[in-house]
Amino acid sequence: MSALVLAGTRPGGDPFARELGVAHKALIELAGKSLLQRVVEALYAAGIERVLVSTGEGPVAVLARELGAETIAPRAGPSGSVAAAFEHLGAPMVVTTSDHALLRPEWICELIDKTPENADLSVMLAERGVVEKAMPETRRTYLRFADGHWSGCNLFYLQTPTARSAIDTWSMVEADRKRPWRIAARLGPGTLFSMLLGRLTMAQGLSRLGKRIGIDAALVPASDGLAAVDVDKAADLEAVRALVGAAQEKASSPKL
Repeated sequence: MSALVLAGTRPGGDPFARELGVAHKALIELAGKSLLQRVVEALYAAGIERVLVSTGEGPVAVLARELGAETIAPRAGPSGSVAAAFEHLGAPMVVTTSDHALLRPEWICELIDKTPENADLSVMLAERGVVEKAMPETRRTYLRFADGHWSGCNLFYLQTPTARSAIDTWSMVEADRKRPWRIAARLGPGTLFSMLLGRLTMAQGLSRLGKRIGIDAALVPASDGLAAVDVDKAADLEAVRALVGAAQEKASSPKL
């Protein structure tokens, strides 16, 4: 089993990283560890045997290799980087991001274990109620479907070689992730009509998208809403640090 960690950055660097005085967002520290270290360690703890980090040469690449991961030069956009990694690693391959600060081994195992055997690709998403129960103060972008409001967890599982067909559609979905009606519109008027009437569930939407591009795609609902929490801004980092700090304090408290 292999995994790809997307750790590219925009031209000129990430403004949030600069604000914190680090060269890359993956180098932000949380409870004494960089975000990249936390992600790579979670992948290995989940039983992933080979980890590939998509990043340019520099401190992130150096750290990745120190952690036992391989590196590959990023391509234009996430979809290009995933395509290059898939050519290198093949299926099955888990994909996540270097800013997945709270990533836990059990979420990775949940994604893999709950992916149907006949699925080429699965995506983990968290329903709004689950997210807000885990972290009420977090602000996420949600997609509205008949069965709730869903937020991405930056966790994907390319289970078969046929999943390669989905990578070419990746950039379209990424570009329209805050405009789900445009995604539905690409699937035809029937899908768009169903979505406007509130009849389309998230699982149905993913299935229809998969069939449109010739694959079987499945939804894996996250059991823990924290899986949808990443670190994109100062408020995210503050909330995550408070959460991790509270967990560490609880773990170190003497048992009565």
